[in-house]
Amino acid sequence: MLPEPAYRHGSVGKIGVLMINLGTPDAPTAKALRAYLKQFLSEPRIVEFPRWLWWFILNGIILNVRPAKSAKKYEQIWTSEGSPLRVHTARQTALVAALLEQQADSSLVVEYAMIIGNPSIAEKLQQMKVQGCDRILVLPLFPQYAASSTGCVLDGVFSELRKMRNIPDIRTVRHYHDDPGYIAALAQNVRDYWEKHGQPDKLIISFHGVPRKTLEMGDPYHCECQKTGRLLAEALELADDRYQICFQSRFGFAQWLGPYTAEILAELGKQKTGRVDVVCPGFVSDCLETLEEIALEGKAIFTEAGGGEFHYIPSLNEHPLWIEAIGNIIQTHLTGWADRRLSEEAAERSRKRALALGARE
Repeated sequence: MLPEPAYRHGSVGKIGVLMINLGTPDAPTAKALRAYLKQFLSEPRIVEFPRWLWWFILNGIILNVRPAKSAKKYEQIWTSEGSPLRVHTARQTALVAALLEQQADSSLVVEYAMIIGNPSIAEKLQQMKVQGCDRILVLPLFPQYAASSTGCVLDGVFSELRKMRNIPDIRTVRHYHDDPGYIAALAQNVRDYWEKHGQPDKLIISFHGVPRKTLEMGDPYHCECQKTGRLLAEALELADDRYQICFQSRFGFAQWLGPYTAEILAELGKQKTGRVDVVCPGFVSDCLETLEEIALEGKAIFTEAGGGEFHYIPSLNEHPLWIEAIGNIIQTHLTGWADRRLSEEAAERSRKRALALGARE
């Protein structure tokens, strides 16, 4: 068991909100990528493969080849502040904390963590306990539920709880793929871009791919992506022939959810499409999969096949409507918790009673 923070009788418990994203390497180097990929690809929900066989593939092949290649990709998107994913997640957290302080109560503690890499879930949960959080809301930054994303978040959180003697109340957010605020933020983000750059012949709505077998095994991810895409297209008032929902980031030789984004872009290029825009609603922060795989690789696939203009529409990042949507989602899931807080006066009375009965200060 992990050591517990010092307890003070009559202390007023705080509510914590832990926003959790996938993660990022600490630097765009082969060494940092090797550590990151080893942790990432060792997650049983991310790679559903016989463990004994996958161990040999991962350690004998992938970790000897892929880190250097991945580091070159990260070098293309790395900023002076660091990884775009970490930068945007940190900014979102600060903005949400400020918004909730205005709307709710200053005793809320809002932090962020990563499934893979730093800051870790373990580190942040311990920090929140030290700060006096006896109730924690876990908010995965994945609008659509997948076992390989949200499922990993919950695994990470509950595995840490097993190490605690005094476990805080925990609430979790499963998904928000059709949340009205999230959809409104997506639509306005696209409109904002189009007001500056005009509209395309086709809007590609690209989600991160997962193996097709996960759908057959009961994972709702495919259906939730389809609903998000449909609701976004409806909000933008797009006819059926003006948009295409597809999936990116295919890995290995198994069949993945389709149609594949790369194949759609190549086909549209062959058709001499004048302009294509791509938006990635499943990524609430720009990262390698949006800035390199779509904005760079996707553009090359489309233009080299004969297409015209290619535009990548940035992720929600710090869009005001997205910050407002996160705040509303959090407030909804906190319902009832704030009512159970002791007032400062009641807490002091409780402390004095405990001391009178012989408790230590």
